[in-house]
Amino acid sequence: MKRTLISAIVTLSGLALLVSSCSEVAITGRKQLNLVPDSYMNSMSFQSYSEFISQNKLSADTAKTKMVKDVGRKIQKAVEKYCTENNISSQLSGYKWEFNLVEDPNVNAWCMPGGKVVVYTGLLPVTKNEAGLATVMGHEIAHAFAKHGAERMTQELIVEMGGVALETALASRPAETKNIFMRSYGTGTQYGILLPYSRKHETEADHLGIIFMAMAGYNPNEALDFWQRMAVSSSGKAPPEILSTHPADATRIRNIKEFMPEAMKYYKKP
Repeated sequence: MKRTLISAIVTLSGLALLVSSCSEVAITGRKQLNLVPDSYMNSMSFQSYSEFISQNKLSADTAKTKMVKDVGRKIQKAVEKYCTENNISSQLSGYKWEFNLVEDPNVNAWCMPGGKVVVYTGLLPVTKNEAGLATVMGHEIAHAFAKHGAERMTQELIVEMGGVALETALASRPAETKNIFMRSYGTGTQYGILLPYSRKHETEADHLGIIFMAMAGYNPNEALDFWQRMAVSSSGKAPPEILSTHPADATRIRNIKEFMPEAMKYYKKP
């Protein structure tokens, strides 16, 4: 009887933890489970990002670097504006935005928690222009904004540690907890600093991304042109890493078309 009562208390405590940790993704309204505080994600992100930057060569092309930084700042201001207007500015607490162009032939880009954004030079021939670049940067920043990384880490914590609170995991199994983060964001991964997101996360990032690019003054219809170029560039060969787990080209383009009326409401020609 005593064991049954203890088991019930533990189960109820676990359920309470899960319920209290549920949050809602802004714009889409999707419910997500997140056991990992922003402070932890940002701290680990900044450390991993610094290591990556120290081990990789920044582009010496001042014009292209300026374009990446300018587009990034416009998306940043759009995200901050959205948060201010919707009283969720706390969601960006601890952000230290940074935008860099790295010499790398891979067609890739990423944004880590806390606003650390990197674009690879190999992506620019496909983006073609600022709007194409805004499509990608808006998409990658949307991953961080929607806390997809923390959600992914939460799933691993539940599988490997039974969903214990992060503070408990850090105190009792700090090395394992760090390894979980590094598996999601580690600089030692095969293709760079980020492992692929799920298709659910990718579609959500497309949705949020075209709204952020629209708020930044870029026509969201340009996103369709960019993804069509990506489809052509990967035709008949292995897809770029940025497409590794993304929805099929036709599915993505269909989804973006469905999101377009909403995105256009945010678009104001500069």
